[in-house]
Amino acid sequence: MAISGRLVALVALGIVPVVVFDDPAALYAWLGFVALVAVADLLLAASPRRVALERVLPGPVRLGERVESTLYLTNSGRRRMRAIVRDGWPPSAVATPSRHRVDVPAAERRAVVTALTPFRRGERRSAHVTLRSFGPLGLLARQATIVVPGSIMVLPPFTSRKHLPSRLARLRELDGATSVMVRGQGTEFDSLRDYVRGDDVRSIDWRATARRKDLVVRTWRPERDRRVVIVVDSGRTSAARIDNEPRIDTAFESALLLAALASRAGDRVDLVVFDRRVRGRVQGATGAELLNRMVGAMAPIDPELIEMDWSAVPGLVRSVTSQRALVVLATSIDAPGASRGLLAVLPQLTRRHTVLVSSVVDPTVTALTQQRGDRTEVYRAAAGERALLDLARVSAAIRQLGGDVVTGSPADLPPALADRYIALKAAGQL
Repeated sequence: MAISGRLVALVALGIVPVVVFDDPAALYAWLGFVALVAVADLLLAASPRRVALERVLPGPVRLGERVESTLYLTNSGRRRMRAIVRDGWPPSAVATPSRHRVDVPAAERRAVVTALTPFRRGERRSAHVTLRSFGPLGLLARQATIVVPGSIMVLPPFTSRKHLPSRLARLRELDGATSVMVRGQGTEFDSLRDYVRGDDVRSIDWRATARRKDLVVRTWRPERDRRVVIVVDSGRTSAARIDNEPRIDTAFESALLLAALASRAGDRVDLVVFDRRVRGRVQGATGAELLNRMVGAMAPIDPELIEMDWSAVPGLVRSVTSQRALVVLATSIDAPGASRGLLAVLPQLTRRHTVLVSSVVDPTVTALTQQRGDRTEVYRAAAGERALLDLARVSAAIRQLGGDVVTGSPADLPPALADRYIALKAAGQL
């Protein structure tokens, strides 16, 4: 049972007979009258248990998109139901409106539409629906919570796909769609052409030169069917929010853009999300299936508040491929102490693979170093400089061990990682 504001107001009116008749008995008489009216109103209210509920939900939705959830109410009782309906979506689903007023005559059906704009990935669930059925006067209500399970899957938004067309154009240039050709080791032979001043003498084909009796050089194109292994750290450091976005979400955006680019370039992409156990894995997929499986694997994963087990990563990469590959490690390197595990296993990876460490940095840290107007800002600037020095120390250690580093803000990191992949292709290192 639930009371309404009308009942409270009606009880408060009891002060009027007390003032008029100057007799406390008048108040008791008024309260008795209100109680009788309220009970009669409650008895005339339709039973919320006599309502059949059916939920219709949309399919998977990208983070930040607006969708509609429809709830159908069928009044199987004999009384008209005047009710307030609340669908039990969590706050992260941003259900609008949160409550609906409905008027359902006996043996009729009504639809309640709730707009959802989720701001967190994963499965957003509504386990129950609460009905508060009022009587004709709206004083008291019968209330029931009915289990009506439902859920929607919220996928990563992949907002970085806006950078894909420009990067694909650069890949086409490397692949020979334009006049640009790449020369050097580690690329596939494309054709022969006459030598021009400035060409690398190591590109001269001496046999073809002997046949033509003129200097001839080989031209090359980037190799295809290379392996790209993306390992995303889902440990505690990936839970930190930068620019109101968790680190792991930025890592997912970077992985999606890199996977889309590498797949178009003819390379094979594998994804592993790991902390101390494999939280998600995508292997053997290509083309559109690759991105579909990646967003499906990423959607339900949230960071675990545990340390990343870096000692297991070399074996994890070996289980994915025995070939030489580009291994991308999406993690945090802004704290030297937390990066010791990464630095310890890096030599095992760099001996066999090209290793690229991707890390998001907080742009507000750089902004703090520029503000030194008072004592407080000076202390903050010093803290910012200390953080940048720690990042530089870890980056230098990674490069010294044979790896490479890509850093950037949440908006800049995905295209920066894609650019580094293209640079490796252009240099013949992949």
